Amino acid sequence: MPADAHRISVLAIETFPLACPPGTTRENIDLFCATKLSPEAFEAYFADPRVSIWCAAEEDELVGYVMSVSGEPEDPVIASAVVRRPTVEISKIYVRQSAHGSGTAQQLMDVAVEDAKAEAAQSVWLGVNQQNTRANSFYERRGFLVVGERRFQVGDSLEEDFVREIVL
Repeated sequence: MPADAHRISVLAIETFPLACPPGTTRENIDLFCATKLSPEAFEAYFADPRVSIWCAAEEDELVGYVMSVSGEPEDPVIASAVVRRPTVEISKIYVRQSAHGSGTAQQLMDVAVEDAKAEAAQSVWLGVNQQNTRANSFYERRGFLVVGERRFQVGDSLEEDFVREIVL
């Protein structure tokens, strides 16, 4: 899948703004996308043995993706909030707006959670913007409980996220 780094980057850059709160500036979104969602960033993710990426497609067009990261959370705030070990982070899960409500996000989440279980993880955690009502509702319905808060850098802005965890 490393050959798909460009295609996933295009999808990531299209879908990331859907998760941002209304006050996030276009400049901050663009800066985040240039550094964290570029084809080069995805090439680095593919090269990292802790990272797994799965995609959903319809007729060869990517409509969503999920990225998980195995291992201890690097942020001490998150490490203290997430209590079950070993753990896996759902680092990114995004679906094109046209596929919202289609079950694609659930399928992607299921694949990542099943993979975490296969790795003998005791929990899965993720960060989600506190103002992203749709995503928070989705995660809550799937059993991800709020266990803490973190600040998340988007460009030069610090956004407020919930840290959510599900025990496997």
